[in-house]
Amino acid sequence: MGVFDDAKDAAKATGEKIGDWAEDTKDRIGDKVDEVKADTNVKRAESERDATKAKNDYKEGLRD
Repeated sequence: MGVFDDAKDAAKATGEKIGDWAEDTKDRIGDKVDEVKADTNVKRAESERDATKAKNDYKEGLRD
């Protein structure tokens, strides 16, 4: 029965490795998605800031 036990242990270890790899990959993808969302939010905020500044500069020019 030693051969079957060894094969069973090897299969179990392989399954655990695959499970760990899948979990790590899922975490990496989630981290990348979070990073892209954060970058998008920063770009949107910068765009809104620039638009507000341009609007305020235009209004200031009309007052002169």
